[in-house]
Amino acid sequence: MVGLKPPEVPPTAAMKFVSAGMAGCIADLCTFPLDTAKVRLQIQGEVRIPRTISSVEYRGVLGTLSTMVRTEGARSLYRGLAAGLQRQMSFASIRIGLYDSVKQLYTPKGAENTGMSTRLLAGCTTGAVAVACAQPTDVVKVRFQASRALSDSARQYSSTVDAYRTIAREEGIRGLWRGTLPNIARNAIINCGELVTYDLLKDALLRTHLMADNVPCHFVAAFGAGFCATVVASPVDVVKTRYMNASPGQYRNALSCLLALLMQDGPAGLYKGFVPSFLRLGSWNVVMFVSYEQLQRAMVLARPGLA
Repeated sequence: MVGLKPPEVPPTAAMKFVSAGMAGCIADLCTFPLDTAKVRLQIQGEVRIPRTISSVEYRGVLGTLSTMVRTEGARSLYRGLAAGLQRQMSFASIRIGLYDSVKQLYTPKGAENTGMSTRLLAGCTTGAVAVACAQPTDVVKVRFQASRALSDSARQYSSTVDAYRTIAREEGIRGLWRGTLPNIARNAIINCGELVTYDLLKDALLRTHLMADNVPCHFVAAFGAGFCATVVASPVDVVKTRYMNASPGQYRNALSCLLALLMQDGPAGLYKGFVPSFLRLGSWNVVMFVSYEQLQRAMVLARPGLA
């Protein structure tokens, strides 16, 4: 057996909620530089208002990371980490930690198996609720990650708290929820491509006895979930990143951001930053789901009355 054994008594909803938040933070700590590289590649070449010309050009994942370290220092790779961890403690806890509970809620009484539509509906529900709660942290994270890629000095924030205050003061409270609709669409898609895929792959591996319920099984299911989520979510992710990072008045709405992107870069622009997106989502899913499964089991074992 690799990792902790599955407990005889399943973890409670509270354990799943806390475990998901902690696992999301662990995954962010491991993969945050890849997420920053993805953001830089996605906004590269964007026409901004007022028009600015960036002197830095990023080429590929490793090229982006090396350029950032050379021009901004190694700390730039983790710029916005505080907001990222704040986001995971609320976002991952709801999106992932409550998925099983919502899935059970939507499953008809007496049903032997949970159908695909029920899983998809549960994924969309937890994803949408998580975005509504954690959107300000996502906006601040993206702004920090993109800040030095812009020559707009007004976008330099001294701290995470300063970023929240500045955005609320200059753009209004609505500025903290900028890009909520495309982010809801993105996370509904990601939840379906990520959580549901992981759920299905894990069930299939266990049902066919190809693998036992341990770390290698979780690794394989998580890797497949990460690839599927990247393929279906990249177009929405690019639009979300550009819209969140836009100057006030640059785009009327998410649709105008999408049209501007297509006119400037063509359909290929929808998959800008795909490689770092996959490297990040794939590795993030592996670290998160493996950590999530082990943390749940550790919490059950830590309570003798439940183990």
